[in-house]
Amino acid sequence: MIVAEKFGKVTQIKMGRDYEGRVLYWVAAYLVDSLLIDTGCSYTAEELLEFLEDKPVKQAFITHYHEDHIGGCALLQEKLNLKIWSNPKSLPLIGNPPPFYPYQELVWGHPAAAEIEALSGNELTTDLYTFKAVNTPGHSSDHTVLIEPDQGWCFTGDLFVAEKVKVLRADENSKEIMESLQKILCFKTNPDLDLTLFTALGKVVPRGRKAITSFLYYLGNIQKEAERLQSEESLNTEETVIKLFGGESTLTSLTDNHLSCKNLLESLLKNKPAQA
Repeated sequence: MIVAEKFGKVTQIKMGRDYEGRVLYWVAAYLVDSLLIDTGCSYTAEELLEFLEDKPVKQAFITHYHEDHIGGCALLQEKLNLKIWSNPKSLPLIGNPPPFYPYQELVWGHPAAAEIEALSGNELTTDLYTFKAVNTPGHSSDHTVLIEPDQGWCFTGDLFVAEKVKVLRADENSKEIMESLQKILCFKTNPDLDLTLFTALGKVVPRGRKAITSFLYYLGNIQKEAERLQSEESLNTEETVIKLFGGESTLTSLTDNHLSCKNLLESLLKNKPAQA
């Protein structure tokens, strides 16, 4: 299923596999001028192609190698002759991804192989806009955010999805996430504009700097409170999850522990920022 919505000059394309009458998980791509940012999963590739066939899209950029972001690449390349760019670090990961979990196969499927090219430098241009590619590891080692400084647009991929999160993937690094978020906060844009965040889950956040600051504050508080509970009250990780979140997320059992509150706590406690 595909649902498109305009946000000024940006078209959001929300996609998700329709399974037994409902969408399992929404993921968003964005079309700006002639540039497509991410391509959704393999299950929605045909619908995305149909949507784009009468649009002036000429190139695409992939924020990171995960299957819900590269699933349409091969078909769009074949049918629309798109030039597809990504962080150089993405290429080996796209070519040789880690094994899939069953839930990933169900929700997003395996993407077909595509010829993705490494972006040289940190700039990507269309006729109307110039985007800066900012390396933002944490969610994945190759993660890249696109920013249009003159417009205040920030396409966050999965670096930022909400001001509060309860779960983390087993392979995410909270310290790198926090450092990457700080990098976005410090990025120089049009001083008259706030950042507008266009997230991979489809949430569009007009007051982006405030939202990122709130998210950083939230993560820092979770980290400090977890440390206190474990040192002063001698709670283990499972007990700390109950105290802070009321128990594990329902996603944990559905994803074979790939997404969990425990992963978030363990990453925060293991990857603490250096003390001044």
